[in-house]
Amino acid sequence: MEQLQAAVDPVSSLLWGTILIYVLLGAGAYFSVRTRLVQVRLFGHLWTVVLGSRKGAEGGISSFQAFCVGLASRVGTGNIAGVAIALTVGGPGAIFWMWCVAVLGMATAFVEATLAQIFKVPMPDGTFRGGPAYYIQRGLNFRAGGVVFSLLLIFTFGIAFNGVQANTIADVLSGAHTVPTWLTGLILALLAAPVFFGGLRGVARVAEILLPLMALAYILLGLAIIVMNLGNVPHALVLIVESALGIAPVAGGIAGSFAVALLTGVKRGLFSNEAGMGSAPNTAATATVSHPATQGLVQSLGVFVDTMIICTMTALIILVSGLYDPAQPTAIGGAALTQAAVTASFGDAGRWIMTVIVFAFAFSSVLGNYAYADANLTFLGAGPRVFTVFRIIALLAVFGGSLAELPLVWALADVAMGLMTLVNAAAIVLLARWALGALADYEAGRAAGKAPLFVATGNQYLPGRLQGDVWR
Repeated sequence: MEQLQAAVDPVSSLLWGTILIYVLLGAGAYFSVRTRLVQVRLFGHLWTVVLGSRKGAEGGISSFQAFCVGLASRVGTGNIAGVAIALTVGGPGAIFWMWCVAVLGMATAFVEATLAQIFKVPMPDGTFRGGPAYYIQRGLNFRAGGVVFSLLLIFTFGIAFNGVQANTIADVLSGAHTVPTWLTGLILALLAAPVFFGGLRGVARVAEILLPLMALAYILLGLAIIVMNLGNVPHALVLIVESALGIAPVAGGIAGSFAVALLTGVKRGLFSNEAGMGSAPNTAATATVSHPATQGLVQSLGVFVDTMIICTMTALIILVSGLYDPAQPTAIGGAALTQAAVTASFGDAGRWIMTVIVFAFAFSSVLGNYAYADANLTFLGAGPRVFTVFRIIALLAVFGGSLAELPLVWALADVAMGLMTLVNAAAIVLLARWALGALADYEAGRAAGKAPLFVATGNQYLPGRLQGDVWR
């Protein structure tokens, strides 16, 4: 096992330390140019679309529900522990580069979600399924590529990452409240079971309620801490920008250097917002909408909420608390740093508040991860029995992840996620003309004062004939 771990780690480092950084940043820049900065031009419209998407879909999943499921996976413990790690490793400047990555990632998220909608397929129960596996098969006529992507995603998100999130919850409850890890695992499995067996509709219903509540609670917590330490806010913001540009590096410390801040911020930003990885499009495709670009805009805003709002809130909570010392950035690390910052403002009550928030963030990710796997099992043609077996395996992964760390499984998951990202990135670049055509059609309708309604047959903006009956 140790030899296998030693073989896997360099591959993971190569993928996430070099290759994927260039691939995802390049894709974000390319799509930003090709869409004429859709994430900037239509930023105000993004909010209008999301806030107007809460109406129930006839027989399907609403646009807002699909948005919440996708955001549930994006917003996890990485928004709490990951940001703290970025600060301790890369310094405050890492946050600035996370922002830059998010801006580019919004364009990528728009393209992949729009493609998921264009190439989605109808299901007998009135819902839809789609995502990279589907647009690889239908758009590129490459079934084998879709199968490979599905298998990688099912292992990564359906099993391994659910164990990771469960392990985080168990660690927090064990360290802060001495709750046995086996009890945490049992409770998590019992909570997840009815949602998993409820299928995608069940996940959507829970995410629609849980996600807004937990995000709002965390934002209000952060705002309260900021108000309590208002005098430290200008210094924190200046420190982020100056550290990012190398103007105010930490004396004698690597944590403030320009290169480390850039690399750390880019890596954490890409991992947090998931743009280009091919995960969120699986839920974007499930929405019942009148135009593919509508859900593309909705999912683009998900990247903004994840990084620009939630991650920024974590950074400010830490920086204004006074606990972060640039001279000794690694004195406290990970989620413990965020929890210590909250405790400094709210006392022992802060420990309980953070426990609830970490639990909610991690549990929502478990639900979102399952939803991704659900869509890809359908693509592979899984029947009821296979779904039942997989749901049991996913629940066992949640329980097992709570009990012990599984470094080899998680390392393999990192490699699998890196490979599925490469497959998806290649697909969305090759199919980008379809998303660009849908955007042109959407904007032409808006310019004419019409409600967005997409019809593929005879559409002058599309690069070819679209097979299927969804958009006829």
